[in-house]
Amino acid sequence: MRILLLNPNTTASVTDLVADRVAAVVGDAATFVPVTARFGAAYIASRAAMAIAGHAALDAFAAHGEGCDAVLLACFGDPGLLALREVSPVPVVGMLEASCLEARRTVGRYAIVTGGALWKPMLAEAVVGLGLGAGLAGIRTVERTGGEIAADPEGSLAALAAACRDCADEDGAEAVILGGAALAGLAARVQPHVPVPVLCSVEAGIRASLVAAGAPSPRPVPTPMETVHLSPPLERLLGRRPPR
Repeated sequence: MRILLLNPNTTASVTDLVADRVAAVVGDAATFVPVTARFGAAYIASRAAMAIAGHAALDAFAAHGEGCDAVLLACFGDPGLLALREVSPVPVVGMLEASCLEARRTVGRYAIVTGGALWKPMLAEAVVGLGLGAGLAGIRTVERTGGEIAADPEGSLAALAAACRDCADEDGAEAVILGGAALAGLAARVQPHVPVPVLCSVEAGIRASLVAAGAPSPRPVPTPMETVHLSPPLERLLGRRPPR
């Protein structure tokens, strides 16, 4: 089983962080192929960065997706998720969608905690757009961005734990998703300080991608489009032309 681990930001250390978490969770059960976007934002924390990341995700899939049984989009905002599903012959899993689905299977009301204030409205729109708004008790952010949390995880734990507790105590959440590729592995460290289950978005995505890869389903092939100035692999993917 071969799964493309696609990081749509340009920070290779985040790709490595997620890959390390994959190894801890999966072991030898599957092969995850880590790929970092070749252009775009170092960390995705704005609408502009999200838009660029969607293009970067398509570009990376076109270059590296062949021979994979599934794709794990390793960004909590799921940039380009629906576009990837439109062009991919194998299942594509987004961490945000996978986390929300897992939380809804577990409890009636759940909340989300992540880094960076700009993420709150973007995540709210994304959750509703995915049809997963029912049961969402709230979204809380801490001041530090995902990049800053990745640079100092130890110094970020107190703020993350406090936000998770507020979700439980003030928002009525029965579980909290700790969202973000840069926060991989921190849910277990926050859990002792929170009275409800804390779910790791990276681990939820890993579990969902293993299930998806084990039961791939055919996808409709979109109408080929004419393009200009895209990378050759992406032009071939979108135009359905053979390699030159």
